[in-house]
Amino acid sequence: MMKKKKYRSIEQLKSRYGYGFTALWVIGFILFFGFPVIQSILYSFSTVNLSADGVNTNFVGLKNYQYLFKEHPDYTGWLTGDLSTILYSLPIILLVSLVLSLLLNQKFKGRIFFRAVYFVPVIIASGAVITLMFQTTSEELTGAGVSTAITSSMFSIEDVVGWLNIPDKIAQILKDIINNIFDLLWSCGVQTVLFIAGLQSIPATLYEASKVEGATKWEEFWFITFPSLGSVTLLVAVYTMVDIFTDTRNTVVNKAYTMINSGRFDETSAMLWAYFALVGIIMGAILFIYNRFLLKRWQ
Repeated sequence: MMKKKKYRSIEQLKSRYGYGFTALWVIGFILFFGFPVIQSILYSFSTVNLSADGVNTNFVGLKNYQYLFKEHPDYTGWLTGDLSTILYSLPIILLVSLVLSLLLNQKFKGRIFFRAVYFVPVIIASGAVITLMFQTTSEELTGAGVSTAITSSMFSIEDVVGWLNIPDKIAQILKDIINNIFDLLWSCGVQTVLFIAGLQSIPATLYEASKVEGATKWEEFWFITFPSLGSVTLLVAVYTMVDIFTDTRNTVVNKAYTMINSGRFDETSAMLWAYFALVGIIMGAILFIYNRFLLKRWQ
C-alpha cells in the first residue's frame, strides 16, 4: 500500500521556518555570549595564568572576592561612587526626558527638525568626539591639544567650590553633580523618543473628555498623562539604569577594561561579577518599589 503524503499547513510551515531562523540566533548566542559568560564566572573563582600552552586555571573559591572586599585599597570606594550615581542620575534623566518629550510632542513648525537634534547625541555618543567633550578640566583639555592660552582663562568648578569654603565631602559631591549635568542632559535621547511614543499611544478621547469636564492642563498631566505613561516609565527606567551602570566612564568598568588588557582575567572577572550582582540588587529593589507602590496604583 502506498503511504499517504502528509501535507503541512501554512502555520506549520511558518513555525518550521521560524525555528530555523531563531536557531541561528540561539547558536550565535551560545557561542559568542553564553560560553564567555560561563567562562568569566569560572575565572572569577580561579587564578588564571597565561602561558605558551594556553590559559591555565586553578580553582580557589571565593579568594578573589575576599581580596576585593577586604584587601583591595580602592574597590569599595569605586563601588560606592559608581552605585551612588543612580541616586541623582536616574531622577534627573527621567524628568528631563519627560519634559523634552512633552515639548516635542506638541504641534509646531520644525518639530521633526528639533526631534532629530535631540537625538544627535545618541548617534555620536560612541565615537571619539564624546571622549573629548567630557574632558572639562583645563589639564585634560591641554593634554588633548587645546592651547593653554584658552584653558588658562576657562571657568573652573574647583575654584568656585574653593571660594565657597564648604566641607570637602560636600564639595566633592557638588563637583560631581555639576560635572555630570552635561553628561545627564546628553543621555536623554533614547528616553525622550520612548516617552514620545508613549504620549502618542494615549487615546485623544481622554483629553477631550477632560476638557468637557473642565480639567486644567495640570490636572490632565497628573490624572491622564502621567498614569498612562506608567509602563513606558518603567521601560525608560530600566534602560537608563542599564545605560548608567555599563557606561565605560564608570570607574569599575573603566578599571576592568584596563585590567583585562594587562591579562588579569581572574581579578577582573570577580570585580565585574560583584559589581553587577550589586547592580542587580539595586535595580530589583527600585523596580519592585515602583511596581508595588506606583504602577499597580495607576492601573
